[in-house]
Amino acid sequence: MIRFQIVEHFDAKLYRMLLGAMRSGSLQTFSATKRGRKITHVKHPGWINWSSSEGVITCEVLSPQKPANEWQLMHAFLGRLAARFAPSIVAVNIQFPSPIQSINRDSTKGKSRRKAGEIH
Repeated sequence: MIRFQIVEHFDAKLYRMLLGAMRSGSLQTFSATKRGRKITHVKHPGWINWSSSEGVITCEVLSPQKPANEWQLMHAFLGRLAARFAPSIVAVNIQFPSPIQSINRDSTKGKSRRKAGEIH
């Protein structure tokens, strides 16, 4: 999963502009579903869950079938933003959260089973 935030200029209403462009068809490669909360691309697998609050659009790129290709969807979306909506954008912040690693408990179990007189 890739997360990113788009910070828009004051009162730019970028979220509404993007949603309107997707619904009208002027952003032909992207479409909005789930009452505008989910963005899909015609070519790249996965989707983007997004929301807007106080001038910041928060996005999560998900591609369960091909997680290694999430960058393609993010690239297409951010590229389109840069090409057509750059005057409305102040900054873009991208995070690559690492998956939670499970703790290997098998290595700690052996320590408690050792005999008291054993030297290692």
